Amino acid sequence: MNLLIDWVQIKKYKDILFLYYNGISKIVINRPWCYNAFRVKTVEEMIDAIEICKCRNDIDVVIITGYGDKSFCSGGDQTTRGKGGYIGDDGNPKLNILEFYKKIRELPKPVIAMVNGYAIGGGNVLHVVCDLTIASSNAIFSQVGPKVGSFDGGFGSSYLARNIGQKKTREMWFLCKKYSSKEALDMGLINKIVKKNDLEKITIEWCKVIQKRSPMSIRMIKRCLNAELDGQHGLMQLAGDATHMFYLMEESKEGKNAFLEKRPPNFKKFKKFI
Repeated sequence: MNLLIDWVQIKKYKDILFLYYNGISKIVINRPWCYNAFRVKTVEEMIDAIEICKCRNDIDVVIITGYGDKSFCSGGDQTTRGKGGYIGDDGNPKLNILEFYKKIRELPKPVIAMVNGYAIGGGNVLHVVCDLTIASSNAIFSQVGPKVGSFDGGFGSSYLARNIGQKKTREMWFLCKKYSSKEALDMGLINKIVKKNDLEKITIEWCKVIQKRSPMSIRMIKRCLNAELDGQHGLMQLAGDATHMFYLMEESKEGKNAFLEKRPPNFKKFKKFI
């Protein structure tokens, strides 16, 4: 943890740290003994935290990372894997990490993966799903599903291919090779490499730049970029935000006010744009 940043705890959890600093939230997978592998409980907590990020107006940007300087996330904790998925406290098998991936896509705020070591398996998918990835020079990236009898046919393959291409994606999945941060940057898997000791500082700098930008513009461009790949669900998210923007316009307010005042609306006074 970087002691130079005065992080404040938002909510206490068992498997994650959920912190706040000057409009920036940080979700930290706090299971370093297993290279920050996630179990059902971990994902439940991350889903809860990101829902809080969605609802709080004082949070502009979200950082996702792992505790320590060895691992960002090593994917699903294989010791908790049972028939049909990972076993939660209720004894039922789940793949709730897929729900968390969707939550990242749906969040109308930028999410930055701060990769501080191994990003393996589901950990590699996790950073790919984030909007931006900043990695330390010691970061290692790999897909390992076929080595442990698993695969990700969703964002971990289709969206990964949008980032690095079909051939490289098939190489990652078929060979299960490990790639350095330099190789990851060269193939378009990440945005930036920094020195290990500068990782949080640079990530915070990126967050501060984003905070100076129009939040509605950021929100809409994220929706537009997601819409095609996310199908009808993505179009619904985009359409919902378009409706939100329209409600802020005088033309929309005229319709509502006319209804409440029991009079015909006067839409003719609004200019038609070409």
